[in-house]
Amino acid sequence: MHEPLSQIPADLVSLCDYERYARQLLPHSLFEYIAGGGADELTLQRNRTALDRIQLLPRILRDVTAGATHTRVLDEDLRHPILLAPVAFQRMVHPDGELATARAADALDTPMVVSTLASHSLEDVAAQTQAGKWFQLYFQQDSDFTLSLVRRAEQAGYSKLVVTVDAPLHGIRNRAQRAGFVLPDDVEAVNLRERPPLPRAVLEPSQSIVFQGMMSEAPGWEQLEWLSRHTRLPIIVKGVLHPQDAIRVAGMGLAGVIVSNHGGRGLDCVPSAIEMLPQIRAATGPDFSLLLDGGISRGTDVFKALALGANAVLLGRPQIYALAVAGAVGVAHMLRVLREELEVTMALAGTPCISDITPETLYQSRF
Repeated sequence: MHEPLSQIPADLVSLCDYERYARQLLPHSLFEYIAGGGADELTLQRNRTALDRIQLLPRILRDVTAGATHTRVLDEDLRHPILLAPVAFQRMVHPDGELATARAADALDTPMVVSTLASHSLEDVAAQTQAGKWFQLYFQQDSDFTLSLVRRAEQAGYSKLVVTVDAPLHGIRNRAQRAGFVLPDDVEAVNLRERPPLPRAVLEPSQSIVFQGMMSEAPGWEQLEWLSRHTRLPIIVKGVLHPQDAIRVAGMGLAGVIVSNHGGRGLDCVPSAIEMLPQIRAATGPDFSLLLDGGISRGTDVFKALALGANAVLLGRPQIYALAVAGAVGVAHMLRVLREELEVTMALAGTPCISDITPETLYQSRF
């Protein structure tokens, strides 16, 4: 494994700089796995270009001296509307993995969403931070084992469950395939060590390995209903793009959704999260909790997402690049850079408080 930097270089001043440094430090196949998207990466590119098309419309000569980025999301008071998204196998890029990320989250008062596929136990990660702790759940084929993960999260002090529903199987990730990526032997999903053996489906020649094979155990709406009956934790559904799906989640009494296309890593040729956000906000109304994950790399991006209806945003790749480059110090610095960019954006736009960031602060609020 590469040696992380012990201090932040003077020319590392933005989230994009972390990606540049990570490209230099990480093995080629590993970087390609992290950076790559699905198939032709049209959705991956769209996540960025859709954000770039939105313009801000600032107001001048406003008093912003009482400004702050504090906000409240899902009954939690946040220092800023930024969370760390669930990212699996973080020991791939740093020996401390999720433990270092959690320490950085604690230092910057940032909620961390810990992946089911973390390379440290969910209990050990929880012990590293007093900031918000959310647990990301992948439904397992064995419902008792799924429930055991939920019970562990409850006992470890996690306050929310984030259920990812848009990845019942991997997308076609040609970039990682071409680079020859394989998971390192010393990295594993430690929270799944006690998982019962997976059943081995026997398929007829006429059957599909996708439909009758991999998708035969994929969760449905009934699993969400079952989960809601078996936990006291608020449930947020991650991976929603269609307004009707968001309406159904809200109608079930669940806590919220994360508008996301899995970072462009799943199904290619779908809209970006930022494009679908206004439609989902209109469909679910002003009070339902919506978060956005996908393409955020600047404070102006955070501002745009809030203006279009998000209550907060999540960061995926930026946290893993920062972790790879400089460990906990890198993740903390990355978060501070983004928060300060958001503060500068708010000040120059004449919007001192998060509640001031509305569609009227954008020059183009529809696509």
